[in-house]
This record gives sequence, structure tokens and C-alpha cells, in this order.
Amino acid sequence: MSTLLDLSKLSLKDALDLAKLIELEACHRYQMFASQLGHTGGYDAGAFFASMAENEAKHGQELEIRRKALFGDAPARLTLDDLFDVEAPEMGAPRRGMSTMQAFEVGLEAEQKAYDFYDMALPGITDPEVVALFTELRDEEAEHVEMLKEQMAKLPASASSEVEFDEDDTPYL
Repeated sequence: MSTLLDLSKLSLKDALDLAKLIELEACHRYQMFASQLGHTGGYDAGAFFASMAENEAKHGQELEIRRKALFGDAPARLTLDDLFDVEAPEMGAPRRGMSTMQAFEVGLEAEQKAYDFYDMALPGITDPEVVALFTELRDEEAEHVEMLKEQMAKLPASASSEVEFDEDDTPYL
């Protein structure tokens, strides 16, 4: 988890752009995982990753609406090149045959990573508006962690079973 930015110098516009990019990076990673794993039917690891991609996209859109309301079409200074793996799950996280529970664990780790990012950034931030935004975003990530834990607790025992594949018929990730 890292950014290439001095977070202490972020304006509110930059902070909103960064938060949106964090969601976009996570969305892209989950879309890649869902595509790699495919869907075997029911609620499997691929379906979980697809749903996480949708959630991250929704959060990014909400941040974009908020930014546009405050700053109109002012150009962004930040790009995806300014961050790496802030909330996005680790690139090597998915594997063929992973269970739904294992996919949830990947999502849980990513949400915790985002919480940690905002929490660790807060002490170095001086702009009160950015402090308020990062506090809000950190608290949302904490809610996401709890939501995933609750969903995991409701999964059937079969969600822990890995999917078996015929090695001859299945491409590698």
C-alpha cells in the first residue's frame, strides 16, 4: 500500500480525486479477478469479486459527484500513477478454484488496508476539510469491514469448499 504523494499538502479537491482513484484502482483489480476466475454458478469467488467491483465503482461515482458539486470541471492533478495498492487487493490474490470464503478474505483484507491507509494518513493532514473527509472515508471502510465480516458469518459451510477443475480443460490464471 503506497502513494507517491505528500498527503499533508492535499487540498480538498486533491483528496477527493485521490479517494476516487483509490476506489477506481480497487474496482479495476476486482474486475480483473472476476474475469480471471469466471463464474461457475451460484455465488462463487468470481461472483464475489464482480460484486466488489460494482461496490467500488459505486463509491467512486459518489465521490465524483461530490467533487463535481464542489469544484465543477476543474482538472484533476492526480492520476492512478500517483498511487499503488491503497485499497486494491494484492495482484496475486485470486487463484483458480478458490472458495467463496477465500474470496471474502481477500476483500476483507483490502477493506482493512484502505481503513489503515486513511487512519495512518490522518495525523499528518493539516487541512481541516481533508481531515474531515479522510475521517469519513476511514469510518466508511470500517463499516465495510464489519459488513463483510457479517456476510462471511452467514455463508454456508459449502462456501469454504474449493472448486475442483479438470486440469486439462481449464486455462491457468
